[in-house]
Amino acid sequence: MGAAMRRIQAGSALSAFGLGFTVPYLYVYVAQVRDLGATTAGSVLAVFAMAALAVLPFSGRAVDRRGPVPVLLVAAVLAALGALGMGLSGSVATVVGSAALLGAGTAVMQPALATMIVWCSDPVGRTRSFAMQFFLQNLGLGVGGLIGGQLVDESRPGSFLLLFSIEAAMFLVLAGIVLTVRMPGSPALQGARPAASKGGGVRALLGHKAMVQLCVLGFVLFFACYGQFESGLAAYGTEAAGIEPSTLGIALAANTAVIVVAQFVVLRFVERRRRSRVIAAVGLIWTVAWVIAGYAGLGHGSQTMATAAFVSTYALFGLGEAMLSPTVAPLVADLAPEAMVGQYNSAFALVKQLALAVGPAVGGPMGAALHGPYIVTFVLFSLGITFLALRLGKQLTPAQEQPSVAATSRVVAQHVPEKQTAAA
Repeated sequence: MGAAMRRIQAGSALSAFGLGFTVPYLYVYVAQVRDLGATTAGSVLAVFAMAALAVLPFSGRAVDRRGPVPVLLVAAVLAALGALGMGLSGSVATVVGSAALLGAGTAVMQPALATMIVWCSDPVGRTRSFAMQFFLQNLGLGVGGLIGGQLVDESRPGSFLLLFSIEAAMFLVLAGIVLTVRMPGSPALQGARPAASKGGGVRALLGHKAMVQLCVLGFVLFFACYGQFESGLAAYGTEAAGIEPSTLGIALAANTAVIVVAQFVVLRFVERRRRSRVIAAVGLIWTVAWVIAGYAGLGHGSQTMATAAFVSTYALFGLGEAMLSPTVAPLVADLAPEAMVGQYNSAFALVKQLALAVGPAVGGPMGAALHGPYIVTFVLFSLGITFLALRLGKQLTPAQEQPSVAATSRVVAQHVPEKQTAAA
């Protein structure tokens, strides 16, 4: 990695480290420590999603017009103010307002960071760059959560203020690091691009068939995995499989451990395969994961077997995530016209937020009460991932499907021996 990329990755990891301090404890903080009740805590989580949905449609155009650095600086400052405000808040209004700032800031940071990675990489190196970002972010979240767990004390609100202050400081560190990055001009992105539409913006994006198909695929991916982690799958595990709440933490730890351990092993596999085939394989892996989850809750094995099956489900999800990180985000960048990288990244981030908002709303009640239909539904969604991925592959160029092979197979010039030329 060049110096610019190293700094971008370091800032991204540190911001994830800060988020890890507070994300696992936000509900407890609002509902119990500040004694604002479960309803307010639920509203705060909803405000995070709503704030992200409100700002993402505008952030992409700002990134393309102003560049990713100014947008990221504003987002980091807003997120820092929101985090500090959460630590100091004692009323419903201030908690909700702080959550809106924090949700908007963190939502905008992701497409801005993704655009910075695109600007500082070529199509071949981009795969490894996004894999490294995913690896470091998961590592940062995990380490932050572990340290935060040692510092937090429900009987002392001041301990939560410390956590939110550390989170705010990490966002400001990210801003400071970004200020030192010398960004190159946006490089020409190789591969086929949609023709520029007279309307530009959203109209051009919606006219790009491959990108629209990728967004549909992305919604199904996030809905069937991330949208279920802390809602439907957790409810299903505790209600149907009899999983202890503490085991949910072990399952999430197993998910993170698989990502951290497998990421760069998986990367070698991914680089030698077509991206659409990799995503299709993830759909099959997640199908197996949901079948195992079905055994955990609907089978007739012992509690030990059910617990092991449930933890294995999260581990298989982690394997799929490790395969997606060097695949989906670089594909979004390779599909984007040079002048619309920020808008494409923001559009895909918006799709993710929609899936994360709809996923718990649908999966939560089903996982808690409709155990059989819940498993069948998400087995079908996982198979749908495989179908949509193979369909998307028909829209991609060789360079978009497998940049490393396309780069090495290009013929720049053909040398004709002198004797052959003379004979002609």
